[in-house]
Parts: sequence; C-alpha cells; structure tokens
Amino acid sequence: MRLYAARPDHRLRQLLADAGLLAWVVLWVVVARTVHGAVLVLAEPGRAVEDLGSSVADSMGSAADAAQDVPVVGDELSSPFDALGDAAGSARGAGQAAQDAVGTLAFVLAVVLVVLPVGWALLRWLPWRLGWIREATAVTRLAGGRHPDLHLLAARAVATAPLPKLAALPPGTGEAWRAGDPAAVRALAALEAGRLGLRLPAPDGPGSGATTPGPGATAPPFSG
Repeated sequence: MRLYAARPDHRLRQLLADAGLLAWVVLWVVVARTVHGAVLVLAEPGRAVEDLGSSVADSMGSAADAAQDVPVVGDELSSPFDALGDAAGSARGAGQAAQDAVGTLAFVLAVVLVVLPVGWALLRWLPWRLGWIREATAVTRLAGGRHPDLHLLAARAVATAPLPKLAALPPGTGEAWRAGDPAAVRALAALEAGRLGLRLPAPDGPGSGATTPGPGATAPPFSG
C-alpha cells in the first residue's frame, strides 16, 4: 500500500494537505478547550451559592441542636433553625444544579466545536486521500511484480487522460499502441501513473515486465 506519491511535487501537495488537516484539528481542539474553560467560569455563582447554602445549613443545624437542649421549650426553639437549615439545603442543591448545567453546556459546546469543523474537513480530505491510496496501490500492483500488465494502464490512459496530455505524446503513439508496440504501451502507462504522481519501474529493471525493444524500435517517449 502506497501512502505518498513518488514525484516530489505531488508528494509535497499530499504532505501539505495532511499537515493542514492536522493543524486544523489542533486549532479547533485548542479553541474548544478555551471555550470550555471560559464557559466553566459561569459556574462560579452556582459554586458560591452551594458554599453559602452548606455554611448556613451547618450553622442552622448547630443552632437547632443547641436550642434542642433548652429545657421545656427546646423543640419550639429548634423548629425555626430546622426550617432555615432546610431552606439552606435547598439553596445548596440549586447551586449544585447550576454548576451541573454549566458543566454540561461547556462540554456540549466543546464537542460541537471539534466535531463540526473537523468532521467537515475529514469529509473532504478522507475520500480524496483514500481514493488516491486505492488507485496508487492498484497502479503499483499492475506495474510491478513478475507479470506487470502495462496494457491495462495504457488502456486506462487512452480512455480517461485529458486530451492535451494525449496530444503531447509523440505522433503515432495511438496507432503504435493498437499495434502493441512496447514503447507506446509504456508511454501511455506512464501517463496514467504520472496522473497519480507515480513512476513506472525501469524498462529493463527486475519485475518491470517491460519488453526490450527490438532493432529499429523507438525508445519509450515517457519514462515516468
């Protein structure tokens, strides 16, 4: 499996795209963390209410216990303190609820700030990247190995290559390809490989499968 092109210009574009995606992800993670911290500041009033409620509830509980010890009227004296303690407990619960709500809001905002922009970038980057890897792997498999099949790559180039690129090939390439000329086949196969930023194996290299041109045959016009 190939991850990057062989040609420096094509490989540079891929590396820049990958680095750009990574920078985009890091940027939005930093933004999300900043927003998360800023929203959590809103939980401070709720924390203050909770602390105040706890303090008042403890004080009223102590006062109620002290009043309870008063002979005869202890129950009557402790009742107001118990009521105030219950009210302080309710305030403490409200403060905790406010903190929970702010924490949930901060978390949701942070997730949204990461998922939406990063997901949008991945939807654009991933199909392009995976598509190139699949095609480059297929070209490598067809052009390499013990039995390379450059004819399929040449046929693909004839069918899909832009006309200006086909017109730039030496005159007679199409006719020579139909006749099975190895040089023409290699030229068209190299054109298809070059679309992906790849190079064909050397004509006489091990595993290239290229046929050495006979006497009088023209040299391959495109070496990739």
